[in-house]
Amino acid sequence: MATVKELFSAYQRSELPADGGYIVCSFFDPNSTYTRYDVTSYNNVKDIYNNDDGLTFLADGKKIFLLVEPSNYSAKHVEPANRDDSHRIPYRFKELEIFTSKRQDRVMLGTKPIVSMGSFTILKPRGNNFAYIFYNTEDVIEAVRQFFFKSLWKDSNVPRIDAEKISTSIVGIFEGLIEFEVA
Repeated sequence: MATVKELFSAYQRSELPADGGYIVCSFFDPNSTYTRYDVTSYNNVKDIYNNDDGLTFLADGKKIFLLVEPSNYSAKHVEPANRDDSHRIPYRFKELEIFTSKRQDRVMLGTKPIVSMGSFTILKPRGNNFAYIFYNTEDVIEAVRQFFFKSLWKDSNVPRIDAEKISTSIVGIFEGLIEFEVA
């Protein structure tokens, strides 16, 4: 059975897997349903330490980003890579798989992971944001699919039928993270 824990609590209890895992973070806009998700796979851990901003991993990582953009978002025309810090992901429109929900919200999923060699930092969650660690178990793919289905539907207010379809696409890209290894 999949093991999922709150990232910072697992760190405090020294329960983070040193051989790699998958971190899912959310960043909810407090004034709308605009949401950014980051999914990071990591391995080759040399050290993990706490700092003022969050947890820094001295490890290799791969990251994919997901964006939920409500239909009334005023900067729809701006490339996601050129938006302000709280609404930015490092992709241009042509690098995203874009879904339009039945309510005309857009969900954008990066198709290629961003590679981080050496180190990366996971920011401490504030407000309703969260950070979870998924352990590398046999059923991690299904756990991630279920997690995104529920979070998109209940946290980001994506219609249920659309959340189901999008979570299946996320799994397709997530499988590329699972095969991530650096010699």
